Amino acid sequence: MRLPPAIIGHTEEVLREVLRFTAPADNTLSRYFRDHTRLGARERGVIAESIYGLLRNKAVYTSFSESGSGALIRRMALLALADGVGVDSLGGLSEQETEWLTRVMEIDRTHLPLELRVNLPEWLLKKLTEQLGEEGMLAFSKATNLPAPLDLRVNSMKTDRAAVQAELALAPIQAEPTPFAPDGLRILKKPSLQNLPLFKSGAIEVQDEGSQLLAQIVGAKRGEMVVDFCAGAGGKTLALGAAMRNTGRLYAFDISEKRLAKLKPRLARSGLSNVHPVLIAHERDAKIKRLAGKLDRVLVDAPCSGLGTLRRNPDVKWRTQPSAIAELNEKQAAILDSAARLVKAGGRLVYATCSILREENEAIAEQFLATHADFELLPMSEVLAEQKVDLAMDQYLKLSPELHQTDGFFAAAFQRKKSS
Repeated sequence: MRLPPAIIGHTEEVLREVLRFTAPADNTLSRYFRDHTRLGARERGVIAESIYGLLRNKAVYTSFSESGSGALIRRMALLALADGVGVDSLGGLSEQETEWLTRVMEIDRTHLPLELRVNLPEWLLKKLTEQLGEEGMLAFSKATNLPAPLDLRVNSMKTDRAAVQAELALAPIQAEPTPFAPDGLRILKKPSLQNLPLFKSGAIEVQDEGSQLLAQIVGAKRGEMVVDFCAGAGGKTLALGAAMRNTGRLYAFDISEKRLAKLKPRLARSGLSNVHPVLIAHERDAKIKRLAGKLDRVLVDAPCSGLGTLRRNPDVKWRTQPSAIAELNEKQAAILDSAARLVKAGGRLVYATCSILREENEAIAEQFLATHADFELLPMSEVLAEQKVDLAMDQYLKLSPELHQTDGFFAAAFQRKKSS
C-alpha cells in the first residue's frame, strides 16, 4: 500500500529541525507529533524510522543527495523514506525522482569509501580507530548502525521472568531471556507496551540489559543504605530497590526536577517504598554532605557523551563535539570525587557511563585511584562472579553492541579500605 504524498512533506519538515542538532532527535520528533495530532500511528512510525535511519546513515545519504535535482532536504527525506519502506511505497514522486531513487537504491554500499561505510564523523572515526583498531571500529560502527532490540526488566518484587514471558506470549509478544541479566527479557520487535496490564501494574520496565547489569554490580542488599547519585528518570534506582527487597534506604539524587518527576509514576507502579528522591543543586549540595561516610553502596551513572547508545540515539554522534568531551571529563571527575565522600569503610562505589571512549572511562577510574588512596579497585571479574553473572571481564565492565548485544557501557567498582 502506498503512503500518502503528505508523508514526504512531514518528513522534510521534521528532518530540517532534527538536522539543526539543537536538541535530541527523540525530543524533536515527540514535539512534532504533538503538534501534528492528525498523523496516524503508521505514519508516525514511518517518519520516525526514516529519521533514525537517516541519522544512522547520514554520511551516505549526504553523499547520495548531492546527485539528483530539487531541494537538498527533499532528496535527503526521499532517501530516508525509500530505505525504510521502498521506492514503490512512496506516493507523490515525480518520474524523475522515481528514476533517481531507484538508481541510488541499487548502489552497492559495501564498495563505498570507508568514511561513508562507517557513518561516523571524522574525529570519532579517528578516535575509535586509535582505541579499537580498524577492525574493532568497523565492527562497532556496523553494530551501532542497526536498531536496538527492546529490553525489559522484570520487577522481581511482583513476579518472575518465566511468568512474564508466558503472559507476553499471550499478547502475542515473543520475548527471550537476556543472556546475562537474570531479570531481563529481550523483544526483537517493538510493540506498544503502555497499555499492557504487565506494564500498568509495574511488573515490567523498559531497560537495556547493560543498564540492568550496572545496577546488579552495585550489589545492593537488604537493609543497606544506598545512593543512586545521578538517578535521572530512575531505571537503575528501581532495579536497586528491587535488589534490596524494598528494605533499607535508597536515595535517588539528581539535579533535574524534570527527570525526578519522571521517576514518580514509575516508582508508584513498582510498589517500592524504600526509595527517597532528592533534588540537589550540585554535587557539593549540603544534602549530600549530611550522608558523608554513611553509605554501604553508591552508584555514579555519570553524565557522559552517550556514544555507547548510538543504536537508539544515532544523532549523538553528529551532535557531540570533541571539545564537549573535555568538559564532561571535568564534571565526571568532580561528581565521582563528591560521591566517594558518602561511602563508609568497606563500602562500594561504582562509576559507570554509557560511553565507549577511554577518556570518559578508564582514564577517570585511573585518575580517581591516583588521587584517593583510601579506595582500591575491585576487579570486575570478581564482582561479576559474586553476582553469579556469567560474563568474562578483567578489571572493568566493558559492554558493547557488537560483542554483547547491549548498549555500550563501562563500569569500575571501588571499595573504601577498612581502617587497619
